[in-house]
Amino acid sequence: MHLALVTAYPPSKGSLNEYGYHFAKSLAAKPDVRVSIVADTLIGEPSSEEQLDDVDVRRVWSFNSAGNVWAIAKTLNHLEPDAVIFNLQFASFGDKRLPAALGLLAPWLSSRKRPTATLLHNLFETVDLKSAGFDRNPLVDAATRFAGKMFTRALLKSDLVALTMPRYVSILQEKYGATNLFHAPHGSFDEPRPVEPLPESPTVMTFGKFGTYKKVEVLLEAHARLLEHDPRVRLVIAGSDSPNAKGYLASVEKSYHLPNVTYTGYVAEEEVPRIFSDSTVVAFPYESTTGSSGVLHQAGQFGRAAVMPRIGDLADLVEDEGYTARFFTPGDVESLTTSLRDVLFNRENAQRLGLQNHAASALTLSEVADDYLRRLRELQETRWTSANTPTAQNTSTS
Repeated sequence: MHLALVTAYPPSKGSLNEYGYHFAKSLAAKPDVRVSIVADTLIGEPSSEEQLDDVDVRRVWSFNSAGNVWAIAKTLNHLEPDAVIFNLQFASFGDKRLPAALGLLAPWLSSRKRPTATLLHNLFETVDLKSAGFDRNPLVDAATRFAGKMFTRALLKSDLVALTMPRYVSILQEKYGATNLFHAPHGSFDEPRPVEPLPESPTVMTFGKFGTYKKVEVLLEAHARLLEHDPRVRLVIAGSDSPNAKGYLASVEKSYHLPNVTYTGYVAEEEVPRIFSDSTVVAFPYESTTGSSGVLHQAGQFGRAAVMPRIGDLADLVEDEGYTARFFTPGDVESLTTSLRDVLFNRENAQRLGLQNHAASALTLSEVADDYLRRLRELQETRWTSANTPTAQNTSTS
């Protein structure tokens, strides 16, 4: 099978780029599968690129370009893959309404010519637009919601639609009557690694794109309180600004002058294991959620404890996949400080929570990829059979 994967791809900093890399890696490792990646461009990005053997990377679409749908369609027509997978969330193609919306038509166009699956990491129905950085007046909010429904219907015209959360499957079945859905768990990027010893210095790490629904002020204020208990405590803020909150981390760094705080900036793929292994606990300073958490799956992969609010998709992951955490009230400094203290200064707690998350991360993305390939091959067979039945041939001839 020649498979095309449409995704943001490192070293671009586009949304879901890390997932795109590991998904491509899992697919390319399968026997009799050849992968072409239809990726985002590298405007202003470093020149080095993470390479996978036997993977052809075509960088043809750009964030906030209104022409992405045509660029992707043209490239797919040139590649002539047997099947296509789109790795998307609703803002994959832009944070401006027109390019973001037009890009979401690409799976529908692809499905008219070849078997096409769309992996959706979030749904409009579950996203808090204000927390996600789309803070507008009620009329604009209503218009955005209406457009979201229209483009959800367009995405559902893919042959298959994969959702990372069981709740998402239920929502689309009930609201849109969709029957082409399946649950595709996020999966751990690699086999869970042997759990490394906890660092000597108690270390809190948070990882992601910050400034919208992930904000670090509450974490910094908790850090100040933890330092009073133990001056060795470290806080590592790993990642960069959300596209909807440019300059956020720089402004926070200017406002808070606390010891033992490290801002790493964008974390390259090869640095991710070290970032997690050097932490005692992974913190989730979230006000809302927008999909299954890759960071929680990585915390499990490396056997690290989590401190997080019991909200939205994080609560679902605890319920559905067996992850665990010390929970806190979103935005409450005292609640967060208490939860962090219970893990940072009790190594037995940290190890117990980390081992449970490690066990929960046993399902790998490689295993999830097997399900995609099985479904796409069945779809290929169905299309081939339909195209070669006497009725189809006679209709074509006439």
